[in-house]
Amino acid sequence: MICRFQHVGLGWVYEKTLKSKILIVEDYSIVVRDIKERLEHMDYNVLDIVSNGEDAIRKSNETKPDVVLMDVVLKGDLDGIKTAQKIQAHNNVPIIYITAYYDNKTLKRAATTLPSGFILKPSDDVGLDTSIQLALYKQQHIEELKSNSN
Repeated sequence: MICRFQHVGLGWVYEKTLKSKILIVEDYSIVVRDIKERLEHMDYNVLDIVSNGEDAIRKSNETKPDVVLMDVVLKGDLDGIKTAQKIQAHNNVPIIYITAYYDNKTLKRAATTLPSGFILKPSDDVGLDTSIQLALYKQQHIEELKSNSN
């Protein structure tokens, strides 16, 4: 894992040991540029940016990101939720939805993929960074539990 959480005293301490790898799935170019710049400023490694579900699935398989930031509404045959389901069928990678569209129906559909987060656009740096850190922590914890049970 690219980050490490250590239990110190009464809490957990987050420490980036290397840049965490992020795949951005977003079809709106202005939003993409903003998110990419913000992530790089926060010292994340943006592996790639794709604008449709088919490319997201292919890139996720090729690049093995630590986290996928997924827009719910995408161009093409697959929306973000269907794309996330297909990615999760092949890769154990946290998905964080980042979208301008919020309604209960969408939230319920997204919840079926057990996402690591659901961020409404426009988002702030603290919300974005916190969601990514929690997703990385959760993934690290799950992997440790799996290795300890073997």
